[in-house]
Amino acid sequence: MPTTFPIRRILVAVVLSCAVLVSTTACGQETRSTTRNAALTAAESTPSPSASAERQKLAKTRFVANAGLAAGAAYQWIVKPYKAGKFKKGAKGRTFALVKAGLAGAFTYNRLKAATENAKGDPLLSKAVAPLTSGIDSLKNLGGKLRKGEANDNDVGMFENMINGVKDAGQKAGAPVKDKVPSAGQLSGG
Repeated sequence: MPTTFPIRRILVAVVLSCAVLVSTTACGQETRSTTRNAALTAAESTPSPSASAERQKLAKTRFVANAGLAAGAAYQWIVKPYKAGKFKKGAKGRTFALVKAGLAGAFTYNRLKAATENAKGDPLLSKAVAPLTSGIDSLKNLGGKLRKGEANDNDVGMFENMINGVKDAGQKAGAPVKDKVPSAGQLSGG
């Protein structure tokens, strides 16, 4: 028994030393991160000459992301199925296609509205998108119309023309938009 007693003491001493070391290291990191956060907050509140350029770049990036999702949803679940005849009475899978088209219509409208808001952060992009705003507003009720199966060539054409107009505006402003098909979760979540 006498040999295990010193080993226990050593083991306890090592564990306590490690605990103290870890706690002081953690406190030191917390102090450093607090100092770093304070420095970042001060830097963010201080205006810099590149702040507006960064803001414009982010506006373009967000515009491209939202417009790309709108274009992908409109093409994948509205234009493509419509051209394939999936919305016609008696078509196989018509009900499911109409429900998806309705969701895609609402999603597309939502993302296009977000893209127009993003475009306001960049002067060139806002000028290019401004004429499309009223057309985007006219798309508001098309999601329900698609879901009910009441959409026609003109309605689907409006979606297609609006998406193409937004893509062209982005291209002219130096923010090319590529279709990005949203996931089903994104589509149903808005």
